[in-house]
Amino acid sequence: MRTLIMALLSTAAMATTMIAGPANAKDVSVAVTAIVEHPALDAARDGVKDALAAAGYKEGENLKFTYQSAQGNPATAAQIARQFIGEAPDVIVPISTPSAQAVVSGTRDIPVVFTAVSDPVGAQLVKSMEKPGGNVTGLSDLSPVADHVKLIKEVAPNVKTIGFLYNSGEANSISLLEGLKVAAKEGGLEVVESAATKSAEVQGAARALIGKADLIYIPTDNTIISALEGAVSVAEEAKIPLMTADTDSVSRGAFIALGFNYYDVGKQTGEVVVRILKGEKPGDIPVNVAAGTDLVVNLVAAKKMGIEIPQAVVDRASKVIKE
Repeated sequence: MRTLIMALLSTAAMATTMIAGPANAKDVSVAVTAIVEHPALDAARDGVKDALAAAGYKEGENLKFTYQSAQGNPATAAQIARQFIGEAPDVIVPISTPSAQAVVSGTRDIPVVFTAVSDPVGAQLVKSMEKPGGNVTGLSDLSPVADHVKLIKEVAPNVKTIGFLYNSGEANSISLLEGLKVAAKEGGLEVVESAATKSAEVQGAARALIGKADLIYIPTDNTIISALEGAVSVAEEAKIPLMTADTDSVSRGAFIALGFNYYDVGKQTGEVVVRILKGEKPGDIPVNVAAGTDLVVNLVAAKKMGIEIPQAVVDRASKVIKE
């Protein structure tokens, strides 16, 4: 009997080992970094994590999920990239163009899935959108600038000059500036630019547009959006309407935005990460532009900036802030 019991225990131990082996083999690590913390990028990060969880990769169970912000400092972004590359996770997810450039320049082996990058080809992250090649793919959040110009003409038909507030050192914003200039010219409008290379300069750069621009337009520029309140205060004081391409910025004082829901952008990015964790090669996955755009309006902010949003625009908005 004792021999039989020992044999059964031995068999059970072997079975447990066999079960544990494959489970441990499924454990994965995903490292996420962003150039700065603000609602849109934070939402993208959360979307990535939730997409992984939906696919069965859950933090604390079979997923090691690491996140670090560069706090707006490109040198820190490079440092984080080097750290992550040294740790060799299964996938690195850089959020924003500067973080993606820092990571991609440092590794040709670890799979990289970038997100919230407007112009991946222009930023030299991939060779092409259709066939990125190598170890890199991701999701673009290229703003629909032509639609933005149409929206400007609809909500503020008297506007002749658009003030473009941006970080001249961010490749993403330079690409958007060129796109906006083309769309504005086609719409009979002029673009005047004002640059801030760090968050402390945003308010001054916004003030420089007073008397030069009829409306201030802020693209998906992480430096400017991280210090949005400074620009909003200038717009309210000068009664210049301020719009953005970032929908999360409307609750912070912009009067209107047409752009992506960045939590959904993160989920779409996370789905790409899952494909790679399951064996697909990054270079074989095309870089897509994020799906979906939201129209968000802030009636309180519009009143402070001296602009009345047409009812037709309010009626089709996905979200309306009234107080």
